[in-house]
Amino acid sequence: MELPVLDRKTTLALLLLLPGCRTIHPSKMTHGMIHKIFGIAILVVIVLGSFGCAEQPTPYRPPTADYQTAAPSIESPTPPPTAQSSVTMPAQPTPPCTDSLSYLEDVTFPDGAIVQPGASLDKRWLIQNSGTCNWDERYRLKFVSGADLGAPLDQALFPARSGTKTTLRVNFTAPSEPGTYQSAWQAYNPQGQPFGDPISLQVVVSTSVP
Repeated sequence: MELPVLDRKTTLALLLLLPGCRTIHPSKMTHGMIHKIFGIAILVVIVLGSFGCAEQPTPYRPPTADYQTAAPSIESPTPPPTAQSSVTMPAQPTPPCTDSLSYLEDVTFPDGAIVQPGASLDKRWLIQNSGTCNWDERYRLKFVSGADLGAPLDQALFPARSGTKTTLRVNFTAPSEPGTYQSAWQAYNPQGQPFGDPISLQVVVSTSVP
């Protein structure tokens, strides 16, 4: 068996641990003494290690949470799709036309004409459709004042386009009694509204007609 090699200082220190604390010179040590010293040294190391070199417990440290505040993600609102629809402009309503009648002149029997009692009177007026509406069969000529002199009180207005001239004609009968007589008439549109200049007949009934 090969014995462990001890240095001088270690050998002297172990000799102090022998029973009786006797000092033995290294040159006088036997193999049995060396084995005994080596065994004592091992025991000393074991004992000292169990008391002084005990592993210290590592204190518990809770793990540090790495909190990183995440910035909230804000989603940009998606703009709604642009409607590419064609905008149809509403049709402009046609402005209503206007009704108007302008008296121009008497064609027959001017005012103050002398007629015989009971004579037939073919009265005519030259007028103009001075409005923007065209006269059709719905337009009327109505008696409004004076003496009707036997004429229908409501009759058709002669058709005429806007801006044109025309001749109105009404047949009257002279009264049997002498005197001055007048008959006034007015044009009416389809809505029953009067419009334009009134027209009239004015005659003198006399038995002494030249």
